[in-house]
Amino acid sequence: MWSSLKPEVMIVGNPIVHLEIPVTDLSKAREFYSKVFGWKVDLVPHMDYALFETGTPPGGGFNKVDKVKAGGCLFYISVVDIEQKLKEIERAGGKTVRKKTEIPQMGWDATFTDVFGNELGLFTPMQKSR
Repeated sequence: MWSSLKPEVMIVGNPIVHLEIPVTDLSKAREFYSKVFGWKVDLVPHMDYALFETGTPPGGGFNKVDKVKAGGCLFYISVVDIEQKLKEIERAGGKTVRKKTEIPQMGWDATFTDVFGNELGLFTPMQKSR
């Protein structure tokens, strides 16, 4: 799975086009994800929803729920410096679940929980020697 990822644009057949992250507070979600990742978040109050743009596809939304349930799908956010991003996440109220771990010949990953308890991943691809 990770072997097909490259530092450049990562597109594979049948790409993910929209992600949804369950949250209990849309404004708090906007604050956390804008602060930590620089995502643009627009609230859609009449739908109890918020749309986010990461700067590159896919974008997605935050769906308002009464309670966030553990488990479900785990997706990874591409970052330049995993250790620095984990520090930012913790300062913003998230928690590190698994510290930076090498994926041999592919890159590094880590997992964290956001302020709602959703577990997400961070990924940095290994730079190929030229």
